[in-house]
Amino acid sequence: MSSVATIAAPRETWLRRVSDVLVARRGLYLMLLLVPPLLWLGIVYLGSLFALLMESFYSIDEFSGTIVREPTLKTYAELFTPANLDVILRTFSVSVIVTLLSAVIAYPIAYYAARYARGRVKAAFYLAVMMPLWSSYLVKVYAWKLLLAKEGIVGWVMTELRLSWLLDAWLSLPVVGGPSLSVSYTGMVLVFLYLWTPFMILPLQAALERVPGSLIEASGDLGAHPRQTFLKVIFPLALPGLIAGAIFTFSLTLGDYIVPQIVGPSSLILGQVVYSQQGNAGNIPLAAAFSVVPIVIMGVFLTVAKRMGAFDAL
Repeated sequence: MSSVATIAAPRETWLRRVSDVLVARRGLYLMLLLVPPLLWLGIVYLGSLFALLMESFYSIDEFSGTIVREPTLKTYAELFTPANLDVILRTFSVSVIVTLLSAVIAYPIAYYAARYARGRVKAAFYLAVMMPLWSSYLVKVYAWKLLLAKEGIVGWVMTELRLSWLLDAWLSLPVVGGPSLSVSYTGMVLVFLYLWTPFMILPLQAALERVPGSLIEASGDLGAHPRQTFLKVIFPLALPGLIAGAIFTFSLTLGDYIVPQIVGPSSLILGQVVYSQQGNAGNIPLAAAFSVVPIVIMGVFLTVAKRMGAFDAL
């Protein structure tokens, strides 16, 4: 027993000394805690982005199909060809539409939850918003594909209401993009809305809860119309939360590959082009250049969002 105590004593003394040093030097303690995640971020995440950026400055030999590892802007120039530029604009447009529609849907829901829901009702609200996020992503997408098919519930309801002619007329429009909602831009936007709207509701609801009720009461006491109160008081104070939610919906739509592949029309968007270029065509430099596009777009978006105080609502 004495020998064991003799061995344990120096060990305890050494640990105590290390503990005293870390307590006295909080900066060293913080650095030791941050080193592992920073190494992971720097090597795995930023390292892969740097490698991707380097690949985008290479080009592919048109005759041999091999990568020419000489710095050039030729690959980036290919992004401005009509076909590639159309893909970028199409992806950007779909992302903007999904973001705007999710804001329209989320705002009244978030406002009710922030101003009126209490107790069990508020708990039920959080459960209803979060529950779709618990199920499998692929299961939800394929379920929506079945719902939007001609034989699905949407087509059946339209037929029962004798509005199938309206659906057919809508699907015949060039901007819709398919003979069925399950292979159309409309169907793709609907699926995106189902997937990403919770990411808009939660930060918006958090921002609306921080709007002081006294300001709303003061606005009414001063004779402001409810519309004026909304535009002059509520909306400006909730705008950071709205932008915070837009960061999620816009970025997730911008980089998504699975939904357009399963539900979207034949026209490609960015994620599909990146996959086809690096997988089927073997043009890794062009795939890398396409991958840089959403990074640049989100960089601009986040800069604007930061200036508008969106990060305070996250």
